[in-house]
Amino acid sequence: MPDTLTILGIESSCDDTAAAVVRGPRVGEGGGTILSNVVAAQTDLHAAFGGIVPEIAARAHAEKLDLCVEAALAQAGLGLQEIDAVAVTAGPGLIGGVLAGVMCAKGIAAGAGLPLVGVNHLAGHALTPRLTDGLGFPYLMLLVSGGHCQFLLVQGAEDFRRLGGTIDDAPGEAFDKTAKLLGLPQPGGPSVEAEARAGDAGRFAFPRPLLDRPGCDMSFSGLKTALLRARDELVEVQGGLRRQDRADLCAGFQAAVAAVLAEKTRRALRAGAEALAAPVPALAVGGGVAANRQLRAALEHVAHEAGTRFLAPPLALCTDNAAMIAWAGLERFRAGGRDDMRLSARPRWPLDRQSPALLGSGRRGAKA
Repeated sequence: MPDTLTILGIESSCDDTAAAVVRGPRVGEGGGTILSNVVAAQTDLHAAFGGIVPEIAARAHAEKLDLCVEAALAQAGLGLQEIDAVAVTAGPGLIGGVLAGVMCAKGIAAGAGLPLVGVNHLAGHALTPRLTDGLGFPYLMLLVSGGHCQFLLVQGAEDFRRLGGTIDDAPGEAFDKTAKLLGLPQPGGPSVEAEARAGDAGRFAFPRPLLDRPGCDMSFSGLKTALLRARDELVEVQGGLRRQDRADLCAGFQAAVAAVLAEKTRRALRAGAEALAAPVPALAVGGGVAANRQLRAALEHVAHEAGTRFLAPPLALCTDNAAMIAWAGLERFRAGGRDDMRLSARPRWPLDRQSPALLGSGRRGAKA
């Protein structure tokens, strides 16, 4: 039996169709090797709508999944007979896309006689530092993306304790809405960051929500509303927005988000140390918003202050990708995790199932 496992990963939870092949140790610790990582973006399909249209996304996934899998296997130079298992995002996400990915993975697993492993998309982000850097447990993970923002104490491949999170909008959602309010293209994160480079972050006194309250929970909805009011005041006084106004608004908004995340990270490091009864060995950040350079710099500064190792994945692994799903599947597979043809797509799937829901629950389960 070889010393390594080779996993095919499939990701389709939002607006990127992805497939990848990752290899890692069959037992023990250590990072993995990405043999291929194919992503088919849908940005152009949704550009005219100012956001992601779930029906369009689901249709595009159904059209692209088999092509991405074929390309990933070709880039890796492998056939299905050389794959040990198929890992697929089974949630959370837009249900049409998740369902398309799960059905594709089931078909491949059944046709090739391979084991099937369902993966929580958030676990993919949270375990990425183990793929890229071989990071050992435990560590603190700030998962910050378009739909999620959580501090997770990661103590095992399926052992996540949430220390705090957003009680309303996630930062990525707030960036997207800010871009839309200012007439910038989607996705909003890169657009706002680019515009902010020429801006004065001190021109507008934007709030730092929840910093006056204890704990690690966050809120970004009010910050977005403050930007809307500042924009409307400028339009009323000037009859419109100048280019510098837009840059200053972006810079002020981005600085406020960075300040909130930095302070809440300080608190999360302290909370993690209390939970572990020892200093947190490492702080990692993941998710699409982790690609923002100002936010990365602020978090790295916090880690340096605390004497804690800081890790951030390569930019290509911050946004949704299948390499992280393949790796999370590999970790679950080598621990004995398997699924069968009853694996279902889940629009909601909290990593920490013990903590109370931050955003409420419904028939589909807790949101986060």
